[in-house]
Amino acid sequence: MRGQIQEDPVDGAIADLARRQHGVVGRAQLVALGLGQDAIDWRVRRRRLHRVHRGVYAVGHTALTRNGRFMAAVLACGEGAALSHFSAAVLWGLVQARGQPIHVTVGKRRRCRGIVVHDAPLEGERLRRYGIVVTTPARTIVDLADVVSRRRTLERAIDEAQYLGLDWRRAAPRQGRKGSGLLSSVLAGHEPGSTRTRSELEEIFLALCDSRGFPRPEVNLGIEGYECDFVWRDQRVVVETDGEAAHSTHGARQRDPVKDADLQIAGWRLLRVPSMRLFREPDAVADQLARLLATPAPAAPAAPHPR
Repeated sequence: MRGQIQEDPVDGAIADLARRQHGVVGRAQLVALGLGQDAIDWRVRRRRLHRVHRGVYAVGHTALTRNGRFMAAVLACGEGAALSHFSAAVLWGLVQARGQPIHVTVGKRRRCRGIVVHDAPLEGERLRRYGIVVTTPARTIVDLADVVSRRRTLERAIDEAQYLGLDWRRAAPRQGRKGSGLLSSVLAGHEPGSTRTRSELEEIFLALCDSRGFPRPEVNLGIEGYECDFVWRDQRVVVETDGEAAHSTHGARQRDPVKDADLQIAGWRLLRVPSMRLFREPDAVADQLARLLATPAPAAPAAPHPR
């Protein structure tokens, strides 16, 4: 029909590919679909393709998801590349994204603007997750040890890997790696899963304990029929970190005093730490906890005699 626009079949193939790749495609893939450079440039001018990295394009729009940005970075670094380090840990769910640059490891030296590129062999240490080539969980932990600034970050990543059932146990220190000493220390002294926190507030409190040299508590442990945030069994001390969202509701205001009373009756000493106090008065919180831990634990109450 006169005036009808003929859709190029290759555009449908590009759209299908982009759907499988979080909205992005690589130049080599476009060439494989039959496009030459002139056809690619024409689509860029018509805003059907939007350049993300050299040779990598977002299809139809530029509002990429996190995984779209990860996929684009891997495509930009070429054959053999894999998402790695912090970025791989985020993709596996081991750490939270905090605006870190994207890390990619390739088997040969290469520079990609806007991407932290690591030159290292990856034989047998790559998988696909959500369609993105990424280092294995074990290799991710080895790499993460090279770039973390806190021991706790690596411990938390291992805790999450354990909780998620990922195959991370092959992570082992490697000679010449920057993080080999840290990884050795964590693997020797940390029980996987023992300090897995469930919120940023719990993570902040645990970091405060570490900074003061307190013994490591058990985390999210069942005591007297209740799940408690932090527990020191020998000292019979429980600490609850109270976030605004979870503990300001009517239901929480009803439940918390009952929980506190039951724990105290059972011989536990309880310290509740509201989020704002932890942020504004961390030293005062630490001093209170220090006094609790230094005070001899009371004897557990005897079980009642049967009538």
